[in-house]
Amino acid sequence: MKSITLKIGGMSCSACSNSLEKYLNKQPGIINATVNLVLACASIDYEESININTINNYIKSSGFEPLGIFKLDDERSNKRKRIITLLSFSVLTIIFLYLAMGHMLHIPTPKIINHHLNPKNYAISLLILTIPYIIYGLHIFKNGIKNIFYLSPNMDTLVTLGFIASFIYSLVNTILLLTNKTTTANNLYYDCCIVIIFFVNLGRVIDTNAKEKTKMAIKDLVQITPNMAFLKTNDGFKEVTIDEVQVDDILIAKAGDKIAVDGIIVNGTCYTDESFLTGESKPVKKVQDSKVIAGSIVQNGYVEYAAKKIGKDSTVSEIVRLVVNATNSKANISRVADKVSSYFVPSIMVIALVTMITYLIIGKGFEEAITTFVSVLVVACPCALGLATPLAIVISTGTLANQGILVKKGSILEIACKTNMIVFDKTGTLTYGKLSISKVIEYLPDYMQYVVSLEAKSNHPISNTFVNYAKNNKIDLLEVSDFEILEGIGIKGIIDNKLIYLGNSKLFNIIKMKNTYENDEISLKEKGNSIVYVIIDNQVHAIIGISDIIKDEAKTVIEKLQKQNIETIMLTGDNKETAEIVGKELGITNIISNVLPVEKVNKIKELTQDNNCVMMVGDGINDAPALTEANIGVGINNGTDIALNASDVIIMNNDLNKILNIINISKKTIRNIKQNLFWAFFYNILMIPIAIGIFKSFGISLNPMFAGIGMTLSSLTVILNALRLLKLNRKEI
Repeated sequence: MKSITLKIGGMSCSACSNSLEKYLNKQPGIINATVNLVLACASIDYEESININTINNYIKSSGFEPLGIFKLDDERSNKRKRIITLLSFSVLTIIFLYLAMGHMLHIPTPKIINHHLNPKNYAISLLILTIPYIIYGLHIFKNGIKNIFYLSPNMDTLVTLGFIASFIYSLVNTILLLTNKTTTANNLYYDCCIVIIFFVNLGRVIDTNAKEKTKMAIKDLVQITPNMAFLKTNDGFKEVTIDEVQVDDILIAKAGDKIAVDGIIVNGTCYTDESFLTGESKPVKKVQDSKVIAGSIVQNGYVEYAAKKIGKDSTVSEIVRLVVNATNSKANISRVADKVSSYFVPSIMVIALVTMITYLIIGKGFEEAITTFVSVLVVACPCALGLATPLAIVISTGTLANQGILVKKGSILEIACKTNMIVFDKTGTLTYGKLSISKVIEYLPDYMQYVVSLEAKSNHPISNTFVNYAKNNKIDLLEVSDFEILEGIGIKGIIDNKLIYLGNSKLFNIIKMKNTYENDEISLKEKGNSIVYVIIDNQVHAIIGISDIIKDEAKTVIEKLQKQNIETIMLTGDNKETAEIVGKELGITNIISNVLPVEKVNKIKELTQDNNCVMMVGDGINDAPALTEANIGVGINNGTDIALNASDVIIMNNDLNKILNIINISKKTIRNIKQNLFWAFFYNILMIPIAIGIFKSFGISLNPMFAGIGMTLSSLTVILNALRLLKLNRKEI
């Protein structure tokens, strides 16, 4: 199976995207196709038996235009051109309405084109002024007519039929006036024609600008990486383009530079700003063998780094792909709206036609019948319905990406708000996943340099804790002699002619001393620490507690989740005693310990079978099976192994607070979508009966001009409501 995302031309509403999606999914060789109206693209999974040309032909045969591989960085905004065109036609529309409706409002008009004094000149003037609108709406007419032939009528079809009906009726009456078959210019509806086109295009401009805003977060990621890099050579360094960089090339970066590609530091030390990726503003220290990410800014220092991931393999490219894929996937609530839209346009065409025929049968006259026909077509355009869900999903997905939260599927935003149970892995999720010195009880001074020097000789896992401590605190290592490993107890050696023992309480049996420090040892063990006694020349200098430290924010996050009536569970392979110590400190009472990865999967299955919406939070790789089994799998990630992550959501900076953000933004997104759908359906339910003329006996009616205005206002309501989601910022939890 292969996958591709193509940019699509000719889509204007949900009926377009639905018809293309249905058509593609019926074609041989297409495994699955999802069409994204907001990003104007189609994500297609296809068999190797067909190629891109075949897919392009499928798209053409469905009435749309394939525009090549979808690339956000290739998007070019014609905003200035759109605004100038819109302003020009705004002025022309005001002039037109002044001529067409001035007499109704008792506004004086020039005698030469006065409605009553010179009706022929008046009619010719309106006809001439209508011609630019035919050109302005040509793209609508082409698309609308084309989709009739392809049996996939859409919003443009409704507008086209409405325009043609109004224009032909007005043109016939103009000809009758010019040939003296009639003497008045009362049956002209050119104003309806131009207002329909003007407000549809106004809606398109607003719609396009809104969609561009929703893409900004993704575009910013694309543009975050520099175009140039400094390549180290035998003669120093030279500036090259990113495309010239090869894997394992040595690049350099100094204070103020951006890291050009993903790589590993081979020389130097610096602090980098990775906030664009992780949402964390605190600079990150980078030393030899540290991974660096393209686009991060070197705040101070100088480093040389080997290029490891370039081009489409880079972290940023992977993020962009994930975000685009997330916006392409559809939530159930979106599919309901799509299904309604697919039946909506044909139904409106039938309703409009039946209404016109009924008016003619009951003797209302052709003029009233045709204007009602046009009003129904125009007022029912499903722009708002098509935008209601995808616009909110795209905005929220982009907002989360800006906060360092990558959502792989848009459907996750629909179910995250239903979460009533969160299962946490312990190591690397609730804790930092690295043994650290958590507590030191000191009895005599001047011991730590001896400790780190002796531990550097050992290969025990705990020894790495002291080696890292020495590096971070710039402690020089001393020479060690007579080093010896004491199995099950600890290590010993001689430094500066001092005999040093490091290990557990069994050391006291070796040195023939009574342990008078047991109470301090017990207090450290009760907090989950492993114990290291420091004994120098038969004197106890300190007891060092080593543990995997609980994350600073973990307890607060657990408390906030519990206040929201979300049950928290710890699921870990660690022993019961250690797990319970961590659980007690965090306030987690439901603890499942001593479980293997396979057993974790089975436990998640049990929990989801009880109609719970279960979120599993783990390291993203080791917990992959359990993350996949949960309703929502959240991977705590270091930002460099995204493609390997099996989770539905990736938190880029290990910050557990982001879990609260996911749930909160999910709630606000679904609420926003429901509001959008309500206003879209409410508008049609309210306006269609008025357009049909059901309330004419009460003096309530709707002509095509105001139908066009109403259609635009309905779309504007949905767009503005969806754009409120842009206010969600990274601090909101």
